[in-house]
Amino acid sequence: MKGLFKRKKKEKLEEIQPEKVEITDLEKICADDREAWTALRHTMFLDPRKIQATLEDAVKKAADFEKKGNSGSARVWYHIAGGLALWKGDAAKVKQYFGKCEKLAPEINYGLIMRIPERAVKKAQEYYQKFLK
Repeated sequence: MKGLFKRKKKEKLEEIQPEKVEITDLEKICADDREAWTALRHTMFLDPRKIQATLEDAVKKAADFEKKGNSGSARVWYHIAGGLALWKGDAAKVKQYFGKCEKLAPEINYGLIMRIPERAVKKAQEYYQKFLK
């Protein structure tokens, strides 16, 4: 009976170590241009070869959805087109397609990629050449 009401010793809690945060390959490439990394982190596909649509298909689907008044789907397809344009290295198309995204969804901020498309394309191309052989 005596052991039933006895308090158990509290185990010593191990100190919680903060997790080591590893920087990504894209962050390493953009280490000298934080602005380009910020622009690319939400717009760039790390492996665009996995995208089933071509750039032309994405633009066509986006335009079709835009004509039908489905701005959400149109924005998604223009975003895909912009990501594929980054992969192709076409800064003018990057600006064009992400500009369409911004027009269709002004609550989503595409301003940075719109201001520095050439720098973003340069960093994206550097990433693709290094990691997508």
